[in-house]
Amino acid sequence: MAMGELAWSGVIDHAWVPRSGRPRDRGVTMVIDTGLGLAATADLIETSGPYIDHWKLGFGTSAAVPRDLLRRKLALLASHGFLTYPGGTLLEVAIVQQHCRVFMGRARDLGFSAVEISDGTLPLPITRRRNVIRCAIDAGLVAITEVGKKDPTAQLDPREFGDIALQDIEWGASWVVVEGRESGRSVGIYNENGDITDELLEGIAKAMGDKLDRLIWEAPLKPQQAALVRRFGNDASLGNIECYGVLALEALRAGLRFETLQPIVERRRRLGQWKPEQVEKDLGVEVNG
Repeated sequence: MAMGELAWSGVIDHAWVPRSGRPRDRGVTMVIDTGLGLAATADLIETSGPYIDHWKLGFGTSAAVPRDLLRRKLALLASHGFLTYPGGTLLEVAIVQQHCRVFMGRARDLGFSAVEISDGTLPLPITRRRNVIRCAIDAGLVAITEVGKKDPTAQLDPREFGDIALQDIEWGASWVVVEGRESGRSVGIYNENGDITDELLEGIAKAMGDKLDRLIWEAPLKPQQAALVRRFGNDASLGNIECYGVLALEALRAGLRFETLQPIVERRRRLGQWKPEQVEKDLGVEVNG
């Protein structure tokens, strides 16, 4: 996706924290869309498109949209190179109704390029999970799995998480989403206040080993996004980002918000690269009062 000259080019270096461009194989941003119309979708692409990689139509929302409208929306998204998929809850419903292959065929027919495979609500035996991944790939779709339960009382420990996620990747999943729900509370690595439980985070990171970059951390809340960027760098892959929070996240990644600017400033002071007491050189610019 082509981008014109940035508004502050030549004054503010937006890329002073190196960031990979689209198409990205790490550091992806997955937005969760719960009902944007065509005009709003086009507006979001215009303002934030270069910073979006995955476009998820959350949970079962796409089932309430007229077929022709959804096809036009997905065609628009496809023309800009986004990976698009319905939420995993919709597939879980299809599995309960025993329509897995029919679901995959319809997803492809509508214009989705991927599917999210989850068992956040229903139990999915490991052999059936493998079959669903294969079913998606056979239909020409990118398989994205989600690991974790939505029930706060049924959470996985890091070793269980790693075993499932690594197996998914071996079976053909391109990405694994870390369950965080839309609330970001009492699920996955988050406690009831939405704070990250460091022991769980580090346990999952250790369990994933060299496949850590295949994870997309659902992080709907700004403090979660900031903590994950600080821990894994600005190329941490983050999901469940509100549509109108994409630019705010990109500013965070680029060191243009307090949470990520502060450590950059402190490091530059330590290295002598910036001195607050140093007077700027006179640029010969006359200031009129």
